[in-house]
Amino acid sequence: MPYIASIGTYLPCWGTSESRVPGDDEDAITLAVEAGRAALESGGSVEYVVLVSRDLPLTESSNAAVLLAGLGLDPELEVIERLGGAPATLDALGSARPRTLVIGVDIDAAGAAAALTAERGLQVRTAARVSRSLPVRTRNSSGDVHDYGDPRLLKKRGYLASLATAWVDSPVVVAGVGRKDAAPLAVGESVALPTTGASSSLFALAAMAEASTTGPLVGIEQASLSGITVADGSASVLRRERAPQPPPESGQLATGEIPISLAAYERAFEAKVRWEAGKFSDSDELDFPPRYRVDRDGTLKTDYTFVELPRTGTVYTEVTVHVPVPGLKTPYTLVIVALDDVSVRALVRVTGVEAGAVDIGDRGRLVLRRVAVRSGVPDYGYAFEPDAAGAAGAGTEDAA
Repeated sequence: MPYIASIGTYLPCWGTSESRVPGDDEDAITLAVEAGRAALESGGSVEYVVLVSRDLPLTESSNAAVLLAGLGLDPELEVIERLGGAPATLDALGSARPRTLVIGVDIDAAGAAAALTAERGLQVRTAARVSRSLPVRTRNSSGDVHDYGDPRLLKKRGYLASLATAWVDSPVVVAGVGRKDAAPLAVGESVALPTTGASSSLFALAAMAEASTTGPLVGIEQASLSGITVADGSASVLRRERAPQPPPESGQLATGEIPISLAAYERAFEAKVRWEAGKFSDSDELDFPPRYRVDRDGTLKTDYTFVELPRTGTVYTEVTVHVPVPGLKTPYTLVIVALDDVSVRALVRVTGVEAGAVDIGDRGRLVLRRVAVRSGVPDYGYAFEPDAAGAAGAGTEDAA
């Protein structure tokens, strides 16, 4: 019987209050990292990670290395990647062991949420599970989507039939469908959820934790259903949900593609994605990116260790680029950020605001983003998100 210690949510800043869209530098993994780091702000430990989504960027390869690096977790932790929607997330949560981080991610509409289990906190238990086949919407191995296009069939023979089969008490919150369809299925006031996929169940759990609401929480997807009962206890909730703004106008995209060197990608991975500098034992200086040194006697020194860098800093200088670059939309802003409490300055791209909106002296934080897609491979690094952009809608709330 799991206990939830903390819940973190993340919504991209682009879109409307009804539906968010990911930025050009965001994908399911960067969204998952944002929500996961929010859930980990409470300081809980993690031994297992479960990632649930239907939008994972890599299917032939694992996404675990980037996910763990972005979260700042041990690269040897077990990561389970599940393909699924709202029911799959509740299944993972209902069977989770203590110190498990469960993350649900969606791209359309975009959002992510994460829950960390522990030995105490908000108590949940599995209440129902129904697996029925009604493939109204399908996607084949090539990514082609086919929608049967019969919402009445989906409703009558899909989730309504599954709810009747489950014999579950009237749900307090229903996740997995739009608010208009969910409202008649739940008791009490309807909860507005920003997504309808894998993350919607955890957004619903966050809402229940904040309101100190107990009772059944049901996640549905086509004809499948999973439900948990939210009981007594409390969990901290941290929402990284900035006020929505219209997506910036798409700029010119230069023709061609910059290919990726997987050898260079592998060599730079730890420092770039884990945001670490190199430090030699006989020096207090930090090298970013980490690099070898030649000693005074001509000896090549390679025995540096990795040191985690601060994720906050101040803009030292900035420039906005208007010249098209293959693989990148223009214009975009680059900044050199003086990181807090160290002598390192880092060159990174700006995210979360329109190009040209950052000034020297602006404060902000470094966030994991997809810097490019080269040869079909998503390449990740860090970007600067100004504080002024992130202030709206963010905050920590402890459920009573």
